[in-house]
Amino acid sequence: MTYTDTYPSRTNSRDNWFVRSEKWLDARGKGAWIAAMVLGFIFFWPVGLALLAYMIWSKRMFSSSSSRCMTRKSAHSMSRPTGNAAFDAYKADTLRRLEEEQGSFESFLERLRAAKDKSEFDAFMDERATRKDDKSEA
Repeated sequence: MTYTDTYPSRTNSRDNWFVRSEKWLDARGKGAWIAAMVLGFIFFWPVGLALLAYMIWSKRMFSSSSSRCMTRKSAHSMSRPTGNAAFDAYKADTLRRLEEEQGSFESFLERLRAAKDKSEFDAFMDERATRKDDKSEA
């Protein structure tokens, strides 16, 4: 793990102060957010209230920030080679196979939706034809 993985606020100097602060607090977890909120209430209560509202709105209050960091770290580790050629080949083959299965499943779902849409349309047309025949007979 490198310094930029642990402290993502150092990676992009173009981020504004709010984004850098958010990344800095995210890197330290939910406890840092709560401490910032408490300090905000102590020094100037509208800041604490604003932090509380932001934490609730962004769902930081109810979800673990470590899962967000773990997802980012696992996505990064999936793309880089490990140095073990056999494992890297196995990983590439497994990822390729999973992508193929995902594509097959998505095409299956598409065919299933198309069949459902067609049956609903056919039922509508049959019902419409029945109503038209009933009106012509009357």
